Amino acid sequence: MKIQGSLLTTRAQTQTQPPPVTPTPDDARRIRRLMLYLGMVYAVEGIGQTDGIISQPLSYYFKEAHFWTPVQVTAALTAFNLPWIIKPIYGLVSDFVPLFGYRRKSYLILASILATGTYLLAAQMETPSRLLFVLVLTAYAMAIASTLCGALLVEIGQRYGTSGAFVNQQWLWFHIAAMNSALIGGLLVQNLSPAGALHGAALIAGIAPLMIVFGTWFLVDEEKQPIDLPELKLAARSLLTVFRMRSLSVVALFLFLYWFSPGFHTPLYYHMTDNCISPRDISAPSARSRRSARSAARWFIGTGSPSSHRGACCN
Repeated sequence: MKIQGSLLTTRAQTQTQPPPVTPTPDDARRIRRLMLYLGMVYAVEGIGQTDGIISQPLSYYFKEAHFWTPVQVTAALTAFNLPWIIKPIYGLVSDFVPLFGYRRKSYLILASILATGTYLLAAQMETPSRLLFVLVLTAYAMAIASTLCGALLVEIGQRYGTSGAFVNQQWLWFHIAAMNSALIGGLLVQNLSPAGALHGAALIAGIAPLMIVFGTWFLVDEEKQPIDLPELKLAARSLLTVFRMRSLSVVALFLFLYWFSPGFHTPLYYHMTDNCISPRDISAPSARSRRSARSAARWFIGTGSPSSHRGACCN
């Protein structure tokens, strides 16, 4: 799961935030449209992230078709994390360098088209090096879309005091999609060849981002903005200043220790498949998919509470 936070402070952002305004009928319509849009985007995220529907078919393909070891598989999958580590850069650029006049819409549409194109390419590839390169591009596309959708959530949520409802909507549909993606990925592995399961998962993951393209075009209202290079430079300097703060180092160390643990899923997957007479017969792939689905279900139960994310303002 990827979490976004903003550490930048510019002149515009240091001003006191106005209190939430009472929505007019037009504002209420805009909020409903954004609620629908957030559900759509994060459902696509649950399907299209590299730990979504393609996760198990990809590991299965590397193991069965190319006889990769657990170390090789884990090292390859680690490359998918880099696009998520540099998420603040996407927000910084989109904030101050509008594309075709829009800070969010244009980037969201292009990122989703990139995700669709690269997944459809992956659906035709079997060479591991080329496959990994293309899938890293899908990770960049998903990370960009997630960042900019989160920016929309923050902007409108702070304006109308609806951040909690927006975040609930976001994670609710993400985990619904993640549950179903895990189960479908297991079914693909159980019923198709390694290459067939991988290509089928890539095809599904490639179709899903088209929902973001159409949703962004029809559901997101955004005024055109000029490029603001002075603010971009100021924000970049602020970012560098933040990285020099001792307190940030303490927070970074805490988060590193919190999330650090030996890779569990890949070794367990190899153990389940290598120590069974027939992985397909005893449903070892399906067992992994059920485990992933149960994990998503626990998050789903948490996000189902109306107060579970109250006061949250970013993803």
